[in-house]
Amino acid sequence: MTKPFDAQAFAAAAVARLTGPGGRFEMVVEDVLGAPVPVLRNRGRSLGELVAASASWGERDYLVSEDTRLSFAEHAAAVGALANALRDRYGIEKGDRIGILAANTPEWVVTFWAAQCLGAIAVGYNAWWTPREIAYGVEHTTPAVLIVDAKRAALLAELDIRVPVLTMEHDLPALIAEFAGGTTPLAEVEEDDPAVVLYTSGTSGRPKGAVHTQRNVLAVIGYHRFNDALAAEFSGATEPPSGRRFLLTSPLFHIASLHNLVVPRLVTGDTSVLYQGSFDGDRVLRLIERERITNWGAMPTMATRMLEQDLSGYDLSSLASFSLNSAPSSAALQHQLREQLPVAKTALVTSYGLTECSTAATLASPAELAAFPDTVGRPVIGVAVQVRDSAGNPVPDGTEGEICVRSQYVMLGYWNDEAATTAAITADRWLRTGDIGVLTEGRLQLSGRRSDLILRGGENVYPTEIEQCLEEHPAVRECAVVGVPDADLGQQVAALVVVENLSATTEAELRAFAAERIAYYKVPNRWRLTTTALTRNATGKVVRTGIEV
Repeated sequence: MTKPFDAQAFAAAAVARLTGPGGRFEMVVEDVLGAPVPVLRNRGRSLGELVAASASWGERDYLVSEDTRLSFAEHAAAVGALANALRDRYGIEKGDRIGILAANTPEWVVTFWAAQCLGAIAVGYNAWWTPREIAYGVEHTTPAVLIVDAKRAALLAELDIRVPVLTMEHDLPALIAEFAGGTTPLAEVEEDDPAVVLYTSGTSGRPKGAVHTQRNVLAVIGYHRFNDALAAEFSGATEPPSGRRFLLTSPLFHIASLHNLVVPRLVTGDTSVLYQGSFDGDRVLRLIERERITNWGAMPTMATRMLEQDLSGYDLSSLASFSLNSAPSSAALQHQLREQLPVAKTALVTSYGLTECSTAATLASPAELAAFPDTVGRPVIGVAVQVRDSAGNPVPDGTEGEICVRSQYVMLGYWNDEAATTAAITADRWLRTGDIGVLTEGRLQLSGRRSDLILRGGENVYPTEIEQCLEEHPAVRECAVVGVPDADLGQQVAALVVVENLSATTEAELRAFAAERIAYYKVPNRWRLTTTALTRNATGKVVRTGIEV
């Protein structure tokens, strides 16, 4: 009698072959910033080195947008020209910040790689920020130059920005043409030098800049290459996959699209297809048809909106991989996807990660997710996950506590914020995520996102920032912002506002006040005005449980 195939045992054996002594992805423990951390023995040391090597993919598409197709060779040439222009015309040196403020465009990616060639630090500002938020970001990271799209350039006109501003539509093409043909610069960097800063909302009410190093981003590339090799073990393929077409629907200022999509594809020779504009299910599905997309990682909100379409009207036969990321997904949504989306029947995966981790900390395979819909999987290669109590001690299996992560992917710290860094990362480099979860037989399950965090359509929204904004209004005495369930976005932002008297202001006035100061997705969707003071505990903190809006 033939024994049934044990996928988990097969995977464990394959991982041991790949990562053990002499394996293609041999892992060794080295000192990383004072802590013993597993790393790849054979690894790259500089992101900039990857640009010249990528030209060998020639005329194969690297970046595709609505109006642009950029081959690997064209991209490498554009990166070299822009790097020379930034160095020679604008004096950009190693360690300088290059601010990027734009929606998804090929020029965003070209700018990122040009920064890496110079040893500069690419700073991805949130493209949905208001002028006030942009001003804070620029002041916080002090870029030597800002590279923006036309829409964001118009917002900058409202601010006193005293650094050069280059537009993607006009300035970059002119500079690339002027400096074409030169040798691509390559700065000397150390593994733990900063490479990129991406902003994540801060519990203090201000966004925090997560600093990712050369090591972090190169390790993410290694993680994706390892996943390809592991998949080949299952399929029996002798060559690593190439020529795949990845759909990018999340912003490039998020790790999902930057670190985990366009960056590794430069190495693997695959195409990144950039969806542009607000999410529309029909447009996305037509794009999958037209570009023969093979891989797509979607936020649960996007998947829900896609399912509003009649999928039988689209040719989705090219899709070979589909994942849910950036937010928790329900068992009901997973079931719906398996029922309606052919690829999801056998290839649906999900993961858990955060900006501070650079990539996924855990990953649930299709089989494990089908068996345990509430899981976010097991730690990925090189990641250690512990669940700890309030004193920082690991708790027994099946016990709830704070999720802590240590790996080569964990950020260096928060830009110019030593206190926040110390609070988040222990002396031995464990990242305290602030998320609550349970480990059961190696599988992680989330009990809830960070205590007060609102997760609206894949965007992290912290109440403190919104509360501080609203409390600037003269009629507002105090307020509490909470998340309320929403079938489409997961959660919506709701505000309970305490005023002196109910005639002092209106919901419409407060909504407009907030919209001028914070990004649209942070503006409360639901409001309740009251003259009753908020309930507070013995330490003066607002008691959020039981708040109804």
